Amino acid sequence: MAIVAVSIAPLGTGSTSVSTYVAETQRVLERHPNLRFRLDPMFTTIEGELPEIFQAIQEMHEALVAMGAKRLSTVVKIDDRRDVSHSMEEKVAAVEEKTRR
Repeated sequence: MAIVAVSIAPLGTGSTSVSTYVAETQRVLERHPNLRFRLDPMFTTIEGELPEIFQAIQEMHEALVAMGAKRLSTVVKIDDRRDVSHSMEEKVAAVEEKTRR
């Protein structure tokens, strides 16, 4: 299982606000029941199998194009750890535990 941070920003929309576009990407993710995701201030973090995550990212792109975006800037960061299973919450908890020392 992988944890992926993705940010998709439409360019040239005539507005500095992107919340409408971000909301649409969240609706796309809701159609993927096998994926867990959470919205963070700068990225959406997705947890699941890589092929389905990549499919969801492609669908997110297409949804924004359907909204009229002519250009998209996308950042994807992948944590694909294969030696142990870990979740988004476990990764955060591990750091929080270390900061309490």
